[in-house]
Amino acid sequence: MTSQAENLTNIDQFESGRSLWQDAWSRLKRNKLAIIGLSLLIFIGLVCILTPWIAPYSYEHQNLALGATPPSAQHWFGTDNLGRDLMTRVMYGGRVSLAVGLIATAVALTIGVTWGAIAGYTGGKVDTIMMRLVDIIYALPFMIFIVLLMVVFGRSLLLLFLAIGAVEWLTMARIVRGQVQTLRQLEFVEAAISIGLSKATIIRRHIIPNALGPVIVYTTLTIPNVMLLEAFLSFLGLGIQPPQSSWGVLISNGVEGMEEYPWLLIFPGLALSIVLFSLNFLGDGLRDALDVRASKD
Repeated sequence: MTSQAENLTNIDQFESGRSLWQDAWSRLKRNKLAIIGLSLLIFIGLVCILTPWIAPYSYEHQNLALGATPPSAQHWFGTDNLGRDLMTRVMYGGRVSLAVGLIATAVALTIGVTWGAIAGYTGGKVDTIMMRLVDIIYALPFMIFIVLLMVVFGRSLLLLFLAIGAVEWLTMARIVRGQVQTLRQLEFVEAAISIGLSKATIIRRHIIPNALGPVIVYTTLTIPNVMLLEAFLSFLGLGIQPPQSSWGVLISNGVEGMEEYPWLLIFPGLALSIVLFSLNFLGDGLRDALDVRASKD
């Protein structure tokens, strides 16, 4: 019995090893700001998804006789100059702003990760040519490029996704290239080469999964950049067009009457600020949690 108890004790002392992701999650949970940011993002995301069922009014509902009124029991965020419930518009606008942030970032992620992985793994002249193209595109004024796309091809939500994503992938490509250049020197890549796996298979199954840490961190920082860019374009009248709305459009409308109707600017601005701060807090937390040099408990 004593020997059996000692064996059980010894087994308990040797805990099974944790993966990188389990260890990262353990560190992330200790970062209060990151967890608060993640919780707020989940809450706001759920509210935006469920907006058609939980919004206090329909998106088309308006009361011209009511006009712009301050926050009240009937309209928590007040109404705009057409008598439309601002809380409803902020909720629907959040759906568009978050969609722009997520889809445009996904476009940038796809292009940037693929480009950087191919350049970093292949090396040589291919790497030089691909990265010089990145440098050339970097030198172009991004805002003018997007404005030209919107003017030439028309203003549509899909084009906005693609246009913003098409100019946000450059830094991602550089980050991935640097990670891949480090990873391709490691033993597991050499082992994959020795058993005859193709370059495409090695990049897809071995290189990219092991470079995901920095990619995830940068993704959380790209989403707020994309949302701010969409808000700026909408502020200039080049983004989301009526009858659709986004936080950028609502902020633009609020600026026009902020002296008389400040709530039209305060609430959409507050919603955008909360999401941006939450994403930055989460990004900082992920950066620390995924740092392989961090000590383990």
